[in-house]
This record gives sequence, structure tokens and C-alpha cells, in this order.
Amino acid sequence: MDSHQSELSFNTTDELAVNTIRVISAEMVQKANSGHPGMPMGFANPAHFLWTRCLRYSPDHPYWSGRDRFLLSGGHGSALLYTLLHLAGYDLSKDDLLQFRQWGSRTPGHPEHGLTPGVETTSGPLGQGVGNAVGLAMAQRYIKGRLGIVDKEGFDPLDHWVFVVAGDGDLQEGVASEAASLAGLQKLGRLVLLYDDNNITIDGSTDISFTEDVMARFEAYGWHVQTVEGNDSEGVVTAIDNAKIETVKPSFISINTHIGHGSPAKQDSSSAHGAPLGEEELEATKKALNWSYPPFHIPEEVYSLYANAADKGRQEYAEWQENLEEWLLVDKERAMLWFELLKGKEPGDWGKSLPEFEPGKSVSTREASGKALNAIAGNYPSLVGGCADLKGSVKTEIVGEEAFLPDIPNGRNIYFGVREHGMGAISNGMALYGGLRPYTGTFLIFSEYMRPAIRMAAMMKLPVIFVFSHDSIGVGEDGPTHQPVEQYASLRAIPNLWVFRPGDANEMTEAWRAAIERTDGPTAILSTRQGLPVIDRTKFGKASGLRQGGYIVADCDGTPELILMATGSELYLVMEAWHILTDQGVKARVVSLPCWELFDLQDYDYRESVLPSNVKARIAVEAGISMGWKRFIGDAGKMISMESYGESAPANILFEEFGFTVDNIIELANKYFK
Repeated sequence: MDSHQSELSFNTTDELAVNTIRVISAEMVQKANSGHPGMPMGFANPAHFLWTRCLRYSPDHPYWSGRDRFLLSGGHGSALLYTLLHLAGYDLSKDDLLQFRQWGSRTPGHPEHGLTPGVETTSGPLGQGVGNAVGLAMAQRYIKGRLGIVDKEGFDPLDHWVFVVAGDGDLQEGVASEAASLAGLQKLGRLVLLYDDNNITIDGSTDISFTEDVMARFEAYGWHVQTVEGNDSEGVVTAIDNAKIETVKPSFISINTHIGHGSPAKQDSSSAHGAPLGEEELEATKKALNWSYPPFHIPEEVYSLYANAADKGRQEYAEWQENLEEWLLVDKERAMLWFELLKGKEPGDWGKSLPEFEPGKSVSTREASGKALNAIAGNYPSLVGGCADLKGSVKTEIVGEEAFLPDIPNGRNIYFGVREHGMGAISNGMALYGGLRPYTGTFLIFSEYMRPAIRMAAMMKLPVIFVFSHDSIGVGEDGPTHQPVEQYASLRAIPNLWVFRPGDANEMTEAWRAAIERTDGPTAILSTRQGLPVIDRTKFGKASGLRQGGYIVADCDGTPELILMATGSELYLVMEAWHILTDQGVKARVVSLPCWELFDLQDYDYRESVLPSNVKARIAVEAGISMGWKRFIGDAGKMISMESYGESAPANILFEEFGFTVDNIIELANKYFK
């Protein structure tokens, strides 16, 4: 039998196991009085045969590198995943199933990465899981390319598939379309999408909103497509085997299912989607399925069936581990690269070549960002990423490296195309693979298209680096559609996201250093289109102060009478104002606040030393909305900000017209001393 083929044997225990999944899932939802029973009941049969015949996993080592990845993009069907994990022997007890959707449980309403063993990604926002799966498949190919692993030749420690289950809702979301389009171009032959095609969404039949030929769409994307009935057990297994044989194109298997399968009153109805069946209907369903067991009972023969599948996986893991150790002994250099790429081990000298910029020169922070990125990349092969069709503008190209393409698997420059939403979700998937440090690039205004993926990265604590250029009205002639004014506040509102808006080229270098050093969450780096003076730091605060989030850039003797604050391109304006005010005899201090989140992490004494609470005269300058600045300027403080959408004109004209000038700062400051 070919190694890609599954052993086709079916018996009454399989039928019992499928009904176990249906009933237990429905009972979990009923006990919680909240949840989605329809999808788990409808997809139980294909899920069962995937997990018992086709999927490679070891419950004792849920995250070993050689495992198949199983993602549930439609996270509302979490009861299905939890039931499968429990049956397969993962560290998820029946008590955990009983605590479905309850406070402190390991079985939340939607799967959460890092909480439940065996859960590969946090899912819930539809379509994100499809993007994550594409990212996992891209990471797999990139790492294999870097390690020089060729399919079918010798031991392959990453000989696995990525499976993702997606429903009608997932495939209606634009993020799934963006990711699937790129996956087809990239020929990700290790990716298999199982489409739970039940023709039902919350509002009713898909006939009212979604009638396209999905198979034709994916075929046009360049996928290998198949269709099968969900209750055709042999057909499901054969289709998965066929997908494994097709190693060039990603595979799309449309599986026709019945939402709420077995429920006499609610099968094939939207009422089975997002609410418990109800006690009476649950009992009627059990009767229809010939289920006579007490609540939450799992027959021993079902446990045994899954134990056999898990034991096979344990054996595969043991053989894999033995082969890996032998493989790594062959080449010490490759062994070091393996641990760096897969385990996240950082090379000790990645920051040795970071650039320093000469004071007085005019350097856009996007240019400085590109130089820092390239300096790090030369010593850090885990750093891989790209841009949404803007590499020249955002400066995200790793110079001298090739494009990531089907025939160049180790290429480090990913061409995402104009697909910001997909780019974010894919990059999250690459980070989930383990070890890699993916980065993205686009204009700041288009962070709006990426926000769901950025939020998911923050939630999952993924160290993705989101690079944004053209960060203010300095975009100029492109006009208000391209001038981000609310985006600073919008990004700062995301918990666990560090947002850096460096004030000059040397602060940008430090922003990249901080981003690479961070491993417990994502970072957003914002840069200017226009050139900015490199600040002379021979007398005052070094740019390394950025790593405290906020620091003193220029100061006076003793306690200041006035504190000037700014971020990004406005920092040099307050520096110029400081020089003039100092000549006028005003005791002033300049504070750069490039990362509020990091500043909040400093202890009280440090924050007080930078912004002493007894100094009430404060002015903040930022070319964005003032939301959030009250905490720093207080009730007595003043703010120069943008409270409109800007205009189309050269950047210098816009800064003048909207008040971002040294004269305006001086005028405002003088009001404190009249």
C-alpha cells in the first residue's frame, strides 16, 4: 500500500463513534445552554475518518514538528474539535467537556491557541483559519527549503499535511479568498481544505446570499478539487488519499453534509446552527440515532478505536524522533539551523550590524526601517516576510534574497500581492508553525484591512512584526483617503500589541531591536514617507531610551516648567521649539513617547522621572487624533493634533495649514507664561 493511502476498513464501531461525536457535541452545547451543535453533528463522519484513518498525530506530543496540522476555521464548531481531542487521548478530560463554555475551562466557546492541547490556532472570526493554514503550509515549505530537504529523497522531518475545515461562512469572507488565491499561485501541495458544504448560514439557506460555483472558483485559483458526500465514508477517505497524492496543487475537497445531522426537527435548518437543540429535540435526536446511553457516556469500543489510531501516531513519533536524531548528526550546521528555524532559537549576533545614523542628516524612517531590516536579516534566517505590492515604498525587501515561489522554496521575499487581509492571517500561520519571525508591509492606512489578523496575533501572542509606512498627513498629495489620522489610536487600542512610532532613524533602529527581542506578542512599526532630521544626541537621551517606551530627549537644569511631548515625525518639531524656548529662558523638557505600551510596563519611579506629576504645563504634538493623549497631558495640557481627514496637497503645505509648525508650538507654549 502506498504510504499516502489509508487502510479502508469500516465497521459498526465507526458508526457508533460518529454518533458518539454527534451526541456528545450536542450534549455539550445543551449543558452550556450556549453554542453551535449543527456543524459538529453534520461534519462528524468526515472528521471521524480523518482522525482515525488519515491524520498523523501523537496525543503525548501534541506539537511535535512532524505532526499533521488540523485547523478548524469555523471555530463555532469547537465542540467537534474538543470531542475529537478527548477521544484521541489528548490531555482533555471528560470533565473538561462538561465545562464547555464555562469560566476558566479549557473548552471555551471558540478554540484558543495555547489553552487547549492540540488546538493549532485561535479561531472564530470566519476565514482567518484558512489564512492561518496557508501560512502554515508556506512556513513548512520555507523551512524545508532552508534546510535543503527534498521530498521523496531520504528522511524528511517535515513530511506532513496541513488540514483545515472551513464552512460556507469561511468561504464567503474575503480573507479566505485572498489566502486561497495566493495558495494556488504558490502551489502549496501539502495543504488540504475540507469544505463543510451544508448550504446553511445563520440567516437560512445559502440560496439567499451565496450561490456561486465554489468548486469552479478554487479550480480557477489553481487548486486540485474533488467532491464527495459526507456520509460516504470510503469516498471521504479516498478523497483525502487523492489529495495527498497531489503534491503540487493545494487540495480542495467539497464535502456535502447535513447541518444538525440526526435531529428530526432541525437537520438542514439554520435553527441547528447557533443554539442548543433543546431537551426534547436532543432526546428525539438520540432516538433517531439509536442512542440509548446515559448523558455524556462514551462507549469503550469507541475509546479503543481512537486508542488504536493514537498508538499508531505514537509509533510514528518514536520512529520520527529516532530518525531526526540520526539526521541531525550528519550535519552540525544544519542541526543548528533546524533548532533556530523550528524552535525559535535566536542567533546571538543578529543585532551586531544594526545601523547608526549621523546627526543632522535627513532620513525617512521608512528608509531607516529598510536598512535595519536588512542588517538583521543577514544574521537571522528566521526572519521572512514581504509586502502587499509595496516593497519599494515600504522598504520591506531583503536585498540580495530571492522571491518565495514554488521553485524557490527558500526565498525570503514573499509577494503577497494586494491582499492585506490575507497577508496578516497568513503571517500569523507562519508564526504558529514555530520559530519563524514573519513580517508584513503596507501603508498605515491599510492597517484597517489587516486589523482582524493583527488582533488575532495579539490574542495568540504571536511575534509577528507589522511594518507600516506613510504614517501621517506627510503622505501629502495622495489626499485624505491615504492619510492615516485615526490609525495610531486604533492600533494602540489593541491589547498586547506594541505600537512604535519612531521619531528619527536611530529610534527606528531601536524599534526593530525591540521587535525582534519580543517573543510574547506582535509589534507594529510605523514609519514616515518624508525625510526627518536625525536628532543630535550627544548631550541628551540616547535612542536606546525607546526600549522604555518613553524617555527624555532634551532637558533643562532642575525641574522643568514645561514638558513637550511627541512621537514620530513631530518629534523634531518639538526639539526645534525646545531650543527656542530654552533661549527665551523657559525651563523645558522634551519627551519622546514612541511606544505607549512599553512605557506603561515601566515602574512608577521611572515614569514619574520622565513625566513628573507636579509639572502640569504640558504640550503634546502628534499628527493624528488626540484620543488617548489625555493620560499624558492631563487636564491642564494642550494638544496639537489632527481632528479631520486632511487634504490633498504637498506635505509641507499640510503641516503648515494644520498647525504642525514650530511657531504654533511656541505660541501655545507662551500662553502658559503670560
